[in-house]
Amino acid sequence: MTDLFETLLAKSAQQHNHVCPRQVIGVRMGLLAGDLLEIAVPQTRKMMLTLVETDGCFADGVAAATGCTLGHRTMRLIDIGRVAATFVDLKSHRAVRIAPHAQAREIAIALVPEARSRWHAYLEAYQRMPCEQLLQAEEVEVSFSISALMSRPGVRVNCESCGEEIINEREVVRDGRVLCKQCAGEGYYAVVRAVGTGQHERASKSLT
Repeated sequence: MTDLFETLLAKSAQQHNHVCPRQVIGVRMGLLAGDLLEIAVPQTRKMMLTLVETDGCFADGVAAATGCTLGHRTMRLIDIGRVAATFVDLKSHRAVRIAPHAQAREIAIALVPEARSRWHAYLEAYQRMPCEQLLQAEEVEVSFSISALMSRPGVRVNCESCGEEIINEREVVRDGRVLCKQCAGEGYYAVVRAVGTGQHERASKSLT
């Protein structure tokens, strides 16, 4: 493989102190996405959005190759438990979805029959298999607005129920009231009780 691939794989491995087959797939997938969308990766500007379909080592491999991260708001987790990702050109909104080839594991085992285990066969073979044997790609259309997902900088409102700030245009308007999704009944948690923070603050001050 190329020096760029080796560098990016090493970068991904730093997050886990090891290299695994799914990291290899993630890195190669990200590099292929750059080629297909004609975007230089890893990106240094917000040119590409990545929608990963699972988390873990695979996602770190994709992030290392593409430069897409949660912190830069260029990576989103669509958690449906598949080692696949959709890559979107933020200028044209053209999108490609890339997933492992259905026969990739069988090909890998045949390629490295002397491997100590299937895992080791995958790890070695995925690094040198031709792209058409490892990955499959298709042009797709996402089912939601990319512009709405990315939102606009500096947009913020306060929830009229709990008072917390809402950014990125994620508010919900119900009966004329601006609410956060939690207060609108679309939240992911239920409050059990309030927890005091005073002891934590005193401990923090004692360390300064």
